[in-house]
Amino acid sequence: MEKDKIKDVEAEAVETEEVDEGSIQIADEVVGIITGLAATEIDGVAGMSGGLAGGIADMLGRKSLSKGVKVQVEDQTASVDVYVIIDYGNSIPDVAWKIQDNVKEAIEGMTGLDVKAVNVHVQGVNFPENDQKQAEKKELEEVEADK
Repeated sequence: MEKDKIKDVEAEAVETEEVDEGSIQIADEVVGIITGLAATEIDGVAGMSGGLAGGIADMLGRKSLSKGVKVQVEDQTASVDVYVIIDYGNSIPDVAWKIQDNVKEAIEGMTGLDVKAVNVHVQGVNFPENDQKQAEKKELEEVEADK
């Protein structure tokens, strides 16, 4: 696991493309927001995670879409790391593949950057509140039965 903390994508890093009429600049934060939106569109994604430092259960709303996303843009190519929480009952590999496909398609379609990697990091599983309470109750009953 990386020692670097997951943090917001900084707006200072900007990718510049020279064209005849001038230049086009795409901030890493823009790529991060596109990534966050594309990842949260997938069924089975409960939310984005700020990582262990930010608290696994810390679900992030639309205001913080670049949280849980790490972006590296170099020479018209992008690599992104996405940190997500998956809803219980979903196939983690299936959801991760869908995230990879959707993020790659969104970034390439909106920015023209070539996406060389979309790394999905599953930071936790979200249990529905009723199922979680039932599981806790069952576990408590088993502990009391063992006494």
